[in-house]
Formats: sequence, structure tokens, C-alpha cells
Amino acid sequence: MGKAKKFKPSQVGKNIALADQIESVNTVKNKNRMKERNRHDDDEEFVNANLSKKILKAARRQQAELGDDEEGPSPAKHVTLPPTFKDAGSDDDDDDVGSDNDDLEPDTYYDNVEINEEDEAALRMFMSSKPERTRTLADIIKEKITDKHTELQTQFSDVETLKLQNIDPRIKTMYEGVRDVLQKYRSGKLPKAFKMVPHLQNWEQILYITEPTTWSAAAMYQATRIFASNLKEKMAQRFYNLVLLPRIRDDLAEYKRLNFHLYQALRKALFKPGAFMKGILLPLLESGDCTLREAIIVGSVLARNSVPVLHSSAAMLKIAEMDYTGANSIFLRILFDKKYALPYRVVDSVVFHFIRFQSDHRNLPVLWHQSLLTFVQRYKADISTEQRDALLELLRKQSHPTITHEIRRELQAAKCRDVEANESVAGAMMVE
Repeated sequence: MGKAKKFKPSQVGKNIALADQIESVNTVKNKNRMKERNRHDDDEEFVNANLSKKILKAARRQQAELGDDEEGPSPAKHVTLPPTFKDAGSDDDDDDVGSDNDDLEPDTYYDNVEINEEDEAALRMFMSSKPERTRTLADIIKEKITDKHTELQTQFSDVETLKLQNIDPRIKTMYEGVRDVLQKYRSGKLPKAFKMVPHLQNWEQILYITEPTTWSAAAMYQATRIFASNLKEKMAQRFYNLVLLPRIRDDLAEYKRLNFHLYQALRKALFKPGAFMKGILLPLLESGDCTLREAIIVGSVLARNSVPVLHSSAAMLKIAEMDYTGANSIFLRILFDKKYALPYRVVDSVVFHFIRFQSDHRNLPVLWHQSLLTFVQRYKADISTEQRDALLELLRKQSHPTITHEIRRELQAAKCRDVEANESVAGAMMVE
């Protein structure tokens, strides 16, 4: 407990009234606090907005000069755009593109795929001997130009100056500049002229001028984001089928591993699941030459992302009706593992898909047996008694040393849908 302060007569003025002296002693003095506050206000100086902009601009310029001196210029990251399609202002955001590094986390990248040579050789046996040639955007444009010239030749004598659709030379020059930017693009904003392509009526022809086959992988990812967000499903399907799918297959064929940005482009393409199924998955299987590596990598996109049951059911129905190529089993197994509540029509189609191999004398790959096991584990309660007996008969013709035993055990323990229906009807009659 502190000592009480003694009253010092010297602190009170001699010519001050007694009442004023008593009030001055009892009140709290804040003379020193005010002095410190005033001193602090005098020392503090504020920087206005114009001066702060100049300071930041000078700092950025100095940092850029230091970076150029130490590492040299980096043309891949710093792309100089022609004034025709350079961004108008620095405050304009890419609303349809988002941030440059959006969804580019390392944990979303697929694992390193190690392909067994024996499995790949077994899968190659079921590939089509005459696979369909993958059509690209260039093929479509050339066909349209040829058809247009053939049509015009019957009406005009001079068709050299006539084109599929007249394009202003200035627009063509501008998109040729966009092409040069996309070839070296790594990060940052895209030209605004390129963002307008999905809104154009002749977007395929404009896209052909930019030469999608020469785009960098990062540019393909950003283009997929833009087209998936702005195109309708049918148009997005054409972009996936004519631009994205050929690029992915070429990249896998050349490097045996898919580029990170192209894998992210596949994930963004799933933003429109109907276009993804019709533009990437089904054409890949219908081509007849889908490799094991392509099936595993594209399948990992389906496995790691949510897909609506309607689109997955339609895809399973189509895959079950296709000619078997080996890759079908990979995608069917991935879709089975999602544990959808499938319509009976899809279940029946899948059962028929397996039963038709009863008369096949080829040694089916392990992937086929694994797919059948997954189907039986997930949907054994949705098959009928006749379908169960047909599958058990199938196992006598097509068997695997270790997997067939598990399939037979699952089928024998299955409680089929017609049995459950009969039991429920009998129970309802007993209640009545």
C-alpha cells in the first residue's frame, strides 16, 4: 500500500483564493500527457496518395531493374502485348478467368502413373485394328472451306477471292498477335481480344487463326476456363473434342506424362459434365486406340471430382453398348466406385455388357474381371435372379485365379431385387 502524498504549500500560488487552491490540489493534472501527445503529433507526418503512388512506382521499377540485372530478361513471363489488344487499365479484373493460380494446388495433380508392360500389351490386343482418326479444329475448318468453295463453284466462275466468311484484315492481324502471345504465355492476364472469342458467332474460325496446336500448356488451361464458363454445352463440347482432347493425347504420346496445366484443364472441363462426357470421354473410347495411360489419367479426373448421377448414368449406358477395347473397364470401374443409385435400365445394360463375353474365346484382361467384381459388390441387390444366374454361368467360361472366387461369393450372397419385391408384397398382404 503506497504512502499518502503530503501537501506541499509551495505547489499552490500565494495570491489564489482558498477555494481555488483546494480545487487545484484535488483535481488531476494532465499537463505532461498533453505535452507528449502534442510532441507525437508534431513528429508524425502523413504521406498523401500521389506521393505513395510515386514511391511504389519507383520501387517496382528499381526491383524490375535489379531482377533483369541478376537473372536476365524472362520473355516467358513478361509478354509485351501489341497496343491493339493490350488491357485498357490495370484495375480491370479477369472476371471470367479468376486468379492466375486458382486451383493449381500440387495435391490435385495425379500421381505418377507406372504402366505395366504386360497390362499394356494385354490391353493393346483389344484395340481396334482400324482406329478412327481424331479430328481437330483445323480439319473442321478446312472441310468447311472446301464445302463452301465447292458450293460456290456451281454459281460463280471466280471463287479465288471468296472465303468461308469474310474477316476484316485488321481483325486477322490482331488475332495473329494473340497467337504470338499464347505461344509464350506462362502467367498473367490474357488479351481481351481472346476473351471475346466465345461470344463471336464464327468463334471456330477465329480460334483457328490463333493456332491452338501451338499454345503453351498454361494458355490451354486459361482457354479451357474461359470457354467452359462462356460457351453453351454443345459449343463447349466442340471445343473439348476439337482442341483440348487432341492436345492431351499428343502430350501424352510425346512425353508419357500429362502436363500439370493440361491436367488442370481437364478438371476445369468437368465444369460442364455433359460436354466433358460427349466431347472427351466417349470420343476417346470410340476412337478404338485409347491407351492404358490415357484411360488412367482421364479416369483420375472423374474419380477425384464430383459428377452428377444423370451424366454418369448416360455415360455408363453408352460405354456398355460400345465395342470392348479394354479401356472401357477402367472407366466403368471408376463410375461404379462412385456408388450411384443407378436406374434399372443402366444396371440391365451393364449386366448385358458382361454377359455378351460368354462366347468370347479370348483371355480377358484383369481389368475386365476387376470391373465385374466392383459392379457385383456395388449393385448385387439391383440385379434380378435371372441376371444373377446368367453371371454365375458366365464365370464358368471367363474366370480368373483369384478374382472369380470373390465374384461368385458376392453373387451367391446377393439378395436380388425381384426377391425383395416379392417379400415386400407378401408382407403388405399379411398386414392387410
